[in-house]
Amino acid sequence: MLRTRAFLLTSLTVLLSGLTSLAAAQSSNPVPVTVVTLEAQDVTLFSELPGRVAALGVAEVRPQVSGIVVERLFQEGGTVQEGDAMYRIDDDVYDAQVQQATASVAQAKARLTAAEKEEQRVAELLLRNVASQQAVDSAVAERDAAKAALLVAQAQLQTAKIDLQHTTIRAPLSGRVGRALATQGALVTAQQAEPLAVIRQIDRVYVDVAVSTQDVLRFNRAVASQTAVLQTIDPTVTVSLADGSTFDQTGTVLAAEPQVDPQTGVSVLRIEFPNPNQIVLPGMYVTAHLPVEVLRGAVLAPQQGVARNRRGQPTAMVVDENNTVAERLLTVRGTEGNKWIVTDGLKAGDRLIVAGLQKIGVGATVAPTEEPES
Repeated sequence: MLRTRAFLLTSLTVLLSGLTSLAAAQSSNPVPVTVVTLEAQDVTLFSELPGRVAALGVAEVRPQVSGIVVERLFQEGGTVQEGDAMYRIDDDVYDAQVQQATASVAQAKARLTAAEKEEQRVAELLLRNVASQQAVDSAVAERDAAKAALLVAQAQLQTAKIDLQHTTIRAPLSGRVGRALATQGALVTAQQAEPLAVIRQIDRVYVDVAVSTQDVLRFNRAVASQTAVLQTIDPTVTVSLADGSTFDQTGTVLAAEPQVDPQTGVSVLRIEFPNPNQIVLPGMYVTAHLPVEVLRGAVLAPQQGVARNRRGQPTAMVVDENNTVAERLLTVRGTEGNKWIVTDGLKAGDRLIVAGLQKIGVGATVAPTEEPES
């Protein structure tokens, strides 16, 4: 029994000696880790806002006279210029109306000429005391009535000519025309509700986005205070399309609705974008990335160097000047690419551990190696 106890004590002594030697070896051999030396910079915060594309201009082509469509003069889905002929309506009736109005003008001119001559004749008779003043007054009234009748006839002629011109329906603006909504032989009426075609200007487009009340307040406070932060915000806006790609054109904010919808709590912001290749079309949903604030002296921390504690708070491990690991509690304002935007907890010059975190703890001594630039 004594020999057994002596053997156990000897074994325990050897084991404790081995653990002590292992701990000493570990303390004398720092754990290699990879670090990134952080830099402070000004970072622009963006809001991702849902929006819908709208055409710069929309015109519904409608007839201004009634008749039968005898010809369609445009290519569906093509481009038209302002003033291009699009439809032609049978003009026989309107041409006849022009001829009739022209004849009415000629008759009115003849009556006016006769009335003027009669007025001159009666005036001469009055000078010779042959005609009365009443006869002169009647002749003057007839002349004035003939002048008025001529003006009416000329106006009717002008109206008939306008109607004749309207038998050729022309594009009211330049843009891209959709499908034809009327065919040859169709009967159309003046100012009808159904358009014959729709033209949309899409070489430039609007994007109307819904801005939250929080962003509206941020904008209004920045404008009211006239801070330097507002002046340094890049006004250009980018959008992401439905397939996840980024539109290759940048937009400019034009205006915002000066009210907030009481039901949804949002306001509408209008952004204008060039669309030279007509990639985006009216009605498409997009996501606008709108710059709303500039953070001065923020730090961009690689995401692999930031973790969460049990309370869900973001934390990071850094290496101090003694190559000892320390933990930092972070304040994060968002992301930029694959990095967190940190406004508190990290500063310029800190060495953030991005690799080897599984083998270390707070207070451990490490051998940091700077991560090579990618």
